[in-house]
Parts: sequence; structure tokens; C-alpha cells
Amino acid sequence: MKEYKGYLIDLDGTMYKGAERIEGASEFVEYLKEKDLPFMYLTNNSSKTVDQIAEKLNQIGVRAKPEQVYTSSLATAEYISSKKEKARVIAIGEEGLFDALRQEGLELVQEEADFVVIGIDREVNYEKLASACLEVRNGAAFISTNGDIAIPTERGLVPGNGALTSVVSVSTGVNPVFVGKPEPLIMSRALKRLGYNKEDVLMVGDNYNTDIKAGMTAGLDTLMVETGLSTFDEIKDEEHQPTYKCEDLFHWIQRLNSNEKK
Repeated sequence: MKEYKGYLIDLDGTMYKGAERIEGASEFVEYLKEKDLPFMYLTNNSSKTVDQIAEKLNQIGVRAKPEQVYTSSLATAEYISSKKEKARVIAIGEEGLFDALRQEGLELVQEEADFVVIGIDREVNYEKLASACLEVRNGAAFISTNGDIAIPTERGLVPGNGALTSVVSVSTGVNPVFVGKPEPLIMSRALKRLGYNKEDVLMVGDNYNTDIKAGMTAGLDTLMVETGLSTFDEIKDEEHQPTYKCEDLFHWIQRLNSNEKK
């Protein structure tokens, strides 16, 4: 089994489910820290700031610093800034997106925007979507933090950001640039932050269609755990399989320890 110099780790379904820590999550992070292996938490969640996500992880017993968290909001803000510094942005979203855009020095406006950005917004209304459509029709570049069509909650699957994005896309006939997993944009920027080449990094996640495909698209080896959305049985007929499969991260630690003894 290959030794890796760094890890990119998904959150929801890998580290936690709702407010509950997943078995093996804290032990895995402690293993990485003990071995002095750098890692970064990588999430499509655009609603929370990095401070809020790090706080949640620490509260459930998984050690984290804000600088170890990379969100689709951060990647989106950096992408826009790379296209135009101090750009004018109309954003549909929540605190995490607004904070990332401001931190990048972008101007949040209500009209005459250079970019329209959509992140998950659980208070979205017709007027917000109408304004976004009008600006896209007037030539603003259209960006979406991620294409997740549905997200798991205690109630079941509810509309995700991809569903909101589709309203503007269908209405205007303009397809957005998606930033989050499984797109290569967030992966290339996360790797740059981590400071290692793709050959030296393992992508860890539970969702085959986002986490694992993101790693594959970016040329990373992948580890799929069966603690969240996807199951091994569901993906058995997929042409491209994860590099490694493990029931949970506790069992992955056992495999790592076993490999070290050989």
C-alpha cells in the first residue's frame, strides 16, 4: 500500500453525520497528527465559515484549525478574484459565502454585477432568483459553488445548491461554472494550499459522485468509506473504482498500522 504525504478529507458522511461524530474520525485525525502528515478538510458546504466548521469539528472531538478547512465558498471567491480583482458580485447564499467573498476583497452589490454567484440559501425567494436571472441575462458571469442536487438531512434528502442553480440556468439558458467537488477547480486550489503534488495526496470521502470522482478527476488516489451516502454495492458496476475501500476510518487506521509492520 502506497504511503502518502498529505490527505484531503471530506466532512459530511466522513467525519460526521449531522451533529454526530462518525466512528474512527477522531482516531484518524490523531493518527495523521502523530505521523506529522498534513491534511485539509475539504467540503462543498458553502453556508458556514471556516471558523464555524472548525468549531463544530472540535466540539464533536475532531481536532481542527480554521486554516485546515477549505470550502467551496473559499474556492469560489479565489476563482472570481483570479478572473477580476475587486469584482462586483451578486451572491445568493449564506454567511460562509458572503464572508469568503468579502475576505477576498470582492464587492457585494445588488445590480450591475460582474459575477452572479449561487450557494445554498435556505431563505431563498423569488426576488433573489429573479435578480440573478436579470444580471446573467445582462452579461454577468454565472458561478455556482457546487452542483449538489440534494443534501441529506434528518428529514431526508432536501434540495441542494444544484437545484437552486438550475432555476437560473433553465431560465436564462446559461450554464454556470461549478466550483465544488467533483469539479477540478476546488481540487487544484486545495492541493495548492496543502502544498503537495497530486501523486502524494489521498482523497478520503464517502460520496462516490462527489468526493471520489473529484479525486479521480484531479488524478489523486482515493479512499472511499462506507459511513455516509454511497455503498460499495451501489458502485460495484462503475467502470472506475476507488483506489481503496474501507468500512470506516477506524478500519483504515488498522490497515495503515498493519502495513507499517510489514
